[in-house]
Amino acid sequence: MAEPRVEIEYCTQCRWLLRAGWMAQELLTTFPAELGEVALVPGHGGVFEVRVEGETVWSRAVEGGFPDLPELKRRVRDRVAPSRHLGHTEKADAPG
Repeated sequence: MAEPRVEIEYCTQCRWLLRAGWMAQELLTTFPAELGEVALVPGHGGVFEVRVEGETVWSRAVEGGFPDLPELKRRVRDRVAPSRHLGHTEKADAPG
């Protein structure tokens, strides 16, 4: 079975390539064995979406703004390695 593909579609007009590239780097660093690739997809009209195997896990249009990195990692993890603990990232954001 092929590893999952993550796509980060970003608005070229808004110059969000650096943000998309940084998030891609963080995902590849966090999930080196679980991801097959992270693709940067040029878009327009203020788009910023993150998809795992075609399923949207973050949409700027729906949720507003950009995802916090720990939240994005959790959403990707839930689809590619649900039993994996994210270490200090998860502990820092845990309630209570």
